[in-house]
Parts: sequence; C-alpha cells; structure tokens
Amino acid sequence: MLLKILMLVVFFGVMVGIGLYCRRNATNVDGFVLGGRAVGPWLTAFAFGTSYFSAVIFVGYAGQFGWKYGIAATWVGIGNALIGSLLAWALLGRRTRIMTQHLSSATMPEFFGKRFSSKSLKIAASAIIFIFLIPYTASLYNGLSRLFGMAFNIDYSVCVIVMAVLTGIYVIAGGYMATAINDFIQGIIMIFGICAVIVAVLKGQGGFLSALTGLSKVSDPTVSDAPGIFNSFFGPDPINLLGVVILTSLGTWGLPQMVQKFYAIKSEGAINKGMIISTVFAFIVAGGCYFLGGFGRLFSDKIDIAASGYDSIVPTMLAGLPDILIAVVVILVLSASMSTLSSLVLTSSSTLTLDLLNDHVIKNMDEKRQLKIMRGLIVLFIAISVVLAIVQYRSNVTFIAQLMGVSWGALAGAFLAPFLYGLYWKRTTKIACWTSFVFSTVVMVANIFVRSSFPAILQSPINAGAFCMLAGLIIVPVVSVITKAPDRALVEDAFSCYNKKVMVRQSEALGDNEA
Repeated sequence: MLLKILMLVVFFGVMVGIGLYCRRNATNVDGFVLGGRAVGPWLTAFAFGTSYFSAVIFVGYAGQFGWKYGIAATWVGIGNALIGSLLAWALLGRRTRIMTQHLSSATMPEFFGKRFSSKSLKIAASAIIFIFLIPYTASLYNGLSRLFGMAFNIDYSVCVIVMAVLTGIYVIAGGYMATAINDFIQGIIMIFGICAVIVAVLKGQGGFLSALTGLSKVSDPTVSDAPGIFNSFFGPDPINLLGVVILTSLGTWGLPQMVQKFYAIKSEGAINKGMIISTVFAFIVAGGCYFLGGFGRLFSDKIDIAASGYDSIVPTMLAGLPDILIAVVVILVLSASMSTLSSLVLTSSSTLTLDLLNDHVIKNMDEKRQLKIMRGLIVLFIAISVVLAIVQYRSNVTFIAQLMGVSWGALAGAFLAPFLYGLYWKRTTKIACWTSFVFSTVVMVANIFVRSSFPAILQSPINAGAFCMLAGLIIVPVVSVITKAPDRALVEDAFSCYNKKVMVRQSEALGDNEA
C-alpha cells in the first residue's frame, strides 16, 4: 500500500509541477489554447493518442468488446491505428494546420464560422460541443471505480475529486503546453503499462499459445454454436464488429478535441513524424487493450456479467496480479483518464469563451479577460463532470450513461463531413453543414429516447454513430450540389492559403532549373 501511495504522489506531483512550469506559455489566448502553434511532433502525437484512448477504452470497451467478439476485438485497435491515426494525420494534419492559421481560428466552431462566413453555424457547433462533451467528460471517471476499489480502500468520490482537482490545476496553470507535456509522460506510462499487463495476464494463463487454446474451447450458445468462435479471425459477429471499428476509428476525424491537435503543429516535419509516432502509439495502446480484452472469457468463472456488467471484466482479469503491477495499472488508468479529461475541458472552455461568449454575450473582450473566463469555465466543466460521475455511480442513473454512449457519435457525426469537405472541396455549402449538424444530433438523441423504433442494427448507439458518420459523407456533397454555391470570393480567400509558395530544402523537392 505504501508503494502504491508513493507512486501516486510522485505521479500527481510531476503533473502539477509541469503545469506550474508551463505558466509562461499561457499568457495569451494563442499560447493557452494552442501552445503558440509551436508544438513538436512527439508532444503532438502523444497528445493526439492520449486524448484518443481514455480509461473508457481500457476498462469499458476492451472488456465489453473482448467478451463479445473474442480475440477478433483486436481489429478495433488495428482500425484505430490505421484509420483513426494514420489516415487522420495524412488527410487532415497539413490542411488543418494551414487553413486554420490562415483563417485565424483556434477552435472547430470558429473554423466553421470563418470558412463559411456564418455566425449561426459557429454558435450551433459550439452548442453541440457544449452539450455532448460534458457527459463524455463525466464518462472518463467510470473506469476508475472498480480499479481503485481493487487497489485501495478509499471511496470512489474521493478518487474522482482528487483526480479532477489535480487535472484542473495543471490545465488552468499551463494551458495546452502543460497538457501536451503531461500527455507525453502519461503516454509513456500507458505504453509500458499495457505491455506489462498483457505479459502478466497471459503468463498467468500459461502463456500466449495456452491462452489461445483455452479460448478456443470456450463456447456460448447464446452467441454462436460454431466451435472456437472466440479465437477466430473475425469473431462471432463481424457486422457489429465493423460498426465498432468505424465509430472508434473514423470518429477521430470529427471530434473537436482530436482535430484541434493539428492546429498546434509546429512544422511540416512535425506532421510526418507525428503521423508515424501516433500510429505506433495507437497500435500498442489500442491494439494491446482490445487484444487483452479478447481473453476475458477465460475468466468467466469469476465474472457475473448480468450482475456486475462488462466493466467488471478487465478488473477481474487484473485482480490476481502482483501489487507492483496493480499500482502500474492504477497509474495507467489515471494517465488515460487525466490526459483525455484535460483535452476535453480545454476544448470545452475555449469553445464556449471564444465562440459563444466573445462578441455575442460579452462585447470587446480583451485577451486577459478571455483567459480569465476560460480558466473559470475549466473549473465549472470539471465540477459538472464530477457531479455527473458521482450521481451516476451512487444512483445508477441510466440516462446519463446513455447520453455518454451517444456523445461520440453525435459529435463526430455532426462535424466529420463538414470539416473534411470544408478543407478539400470549394463547393461545400453552409446549408450542407447545417444538414449534417441537425441530422446527426437528431438521430443520436432519438437513439436515447426511442431506440426501440430504430431498425435492429441501428439500435446500438455504436452502430447509430457509425451510420451518422458515413451518412454525413454522402449528405454534405449531395446537399452542396443542389443548393446555391458559396460566395466565390470567400472560397478563393479560404483556399488561397494552399497556393502560397514556400521555400523547402532540395532534398524535399527538385530545383526549378531542372530540364
């Protein structure tokens, strides 16, 4: 117990110390929100990865989908790496960095407002982010309750409050730069932690081949009568597995807290390096989490899913580990939760301040006042998320849990297509963006209240979210073609940033005098 407490004290001390150290980088809005757009590849890549993978992935999703799909759940991690990281960086990284700087936009709503010259579009995007990021923020605490109950004899509420307060301190003090540096440290912990846990759990089952053989003998007639289905290539339900891959992978393209990482990239070289680093990180962390969860049914004699739910699977798998590894797991989950929490509250506060309050509610705010309001809103958002998390934990309010489940689909479904086409296609119209916003939010909210009215395959919030993302990719171009073209001067000005000539080394491009 002393060792566990000592590790926690050191961990929290480093996080807060970095926040206080980075105060000098958070003296203006650009520095506080984007780190002065001078963040290198390693920090940006780890900030992207740690914001992507929270405790929800490690405890909730890994256990749930590992139980449902067996070892095939590893495809979710592979999709996260290839689609959610590699392709996201390749298609969005450079263009996002260039156009957002050209338009002087620090947030996703501000991008929509300036790209399409629409204050109403900016306000709508801000409202969607505010509504759906708060419950998503509250969900980050869920994975902590069982792990802390297993490792420490302390109340869950105390754990949540301490984590929230310490995260708030370093975000409020150091802004984006403190978040990015802490994300790097937390990411290193996550990489080593997940590798150590996988090795320990498989060793406890006699090694990888022995565990795989044991999994092949597991059967569940309620899922499939096929022998060895849980160690098969695509598992018992490849269609719904594909829905999970799409939602958790393609979703990063439209989530404001993810895309905003590209705003802060320092240089061209940072984009290329960051893409590789982020992809490798996702392979290890996401692939490792889902791979570990795939062996959950080997512990079925110790788990009562009906009574304790899917969140009990991974903690049960870890319960027999040595104390030192339990401490590592606790730090791992804290790292995953705090990194994502810091990203979400920074995104929420900056969006509400810059896109809703500035010039709409409070006129002519100077930078000093904007910073003060953003810091105050960080406190407010963290407090709300703590209250929601504790209320859900103590009273099992299912409505909050449902809203958490649809938040990812609503955000990514609303923003993915308008943002992607806005970067690449001049013909994209404001009405098409509005259509995507309304369609996805209505579908996902309806999925909460009238889920039974949906087709069977879309009753799952995961499949409904994936459907909204894919539908948006069709809705936006179709609506854009049949509606009035945007103002030519506005579009040409936005896209002129891509035609600006820059000097590069000859190793990157041949000289002009080549025949």
